[in-house]
Amino acid sequence: GKSLGDGTICATLLHVRAFFIWLAEQPGFRSKITYLDADYFNPPKEARQKARAQGFAKGPTIDQVTMVLEQMPHGTPIEKRNRALIAFTLLTGSRAGATASLKLKHVNITESRVFMDAREVKTKNAKTFTTWFFPVGANARTIFEDWVDFLLHDQLFGPEHPLFPRSLVERNATKRFEVMGLDCEPWSTTKRIEEIFKSSFASVGLPYFNPHSFRNTLTRLGYDVCRGDMKALKVWSQNLGHEQMMTTYLSYGTIDPMEHGEIMKGLGSEPTGAPDEGGNQELVALLKRTLEKETGS
Repeated sequence: GKSLGDGTICATLLHVRAFFIWLAEQPGFRSKITYLDADYFNPPKEARQKARAQGFAKGPTIDQVTMVLEQMPHGTPIEKRNRALIAFTLLTGSRAGATASLKLKHVNITESRVFMDAREVKTKNAKTFTTWFFPVGANARTIFEDWVDFLLHDQLFGPEHPLFPRSLVERNATKRFEVMGLDCEPWSTTKRIEEIFKSSFASVGLPYFNPHSFRNTLTRLGYDVCRGDMKALKVWSQNLGHEQMMTTYLSYGTIDPMEHGEIMKGLGSEPTGAPDEGGNQELVALLKRTLEKETGS
């Protein structure tokens, strides 16, 4: 009974526009429909601007994830896997689909990197790139390294085995299905990954943060670690798999409203000084070009 949202309207109109562009090329329609006719379906400017409006992109703090990792049980193979899954997501910002399809051969512990090979890994837009571990503290790294070591030496897994195998479910002595350990096959969907995140955060009294929200966490961490260094910010963005740096900071880099207010209050009491002649000027110029493109001014 509610009106459609601006985002839904814009997305629908753009799909219809694409259909009419395709239709204008088909026999029997070329003389009746032109490419210009498709422009009728362009969303109004106000609707486009409202559809692009974004609120604060929420994500857990590093301390919150650390608390979850410290309190998660890790006695059984399944518990070890679940704990390592959250640690790995914090280390890499990997999307759930990519995580579910990774194999052991894609991970190089010695060099602290993961090869997102689109030929085998379900990356967004079939993009191939290398992700190096983010500097999120030793705890997450130790948990993940122990997990890989467990798979190689205790489970005798090889390079082609999944990094995060699904649970092995078999009938027990009473003919009932029961989780018996780890399977040699990967998850076919991301549903179980999301369930692990939800239950793990709930167990320590925290709200649910899905795997994708960790990319917000890592982007905001980048502000503190990179400290305005343009090259470092670019590398941080590439590490998340983005070709354009502004994709990272427009999609995941919004500032918490409370922190926003504190920064604004502090700006008036601190000496401004001369503008930085290096990376900051380049960043300002990049932001200006992006805003001009977004607003059409």
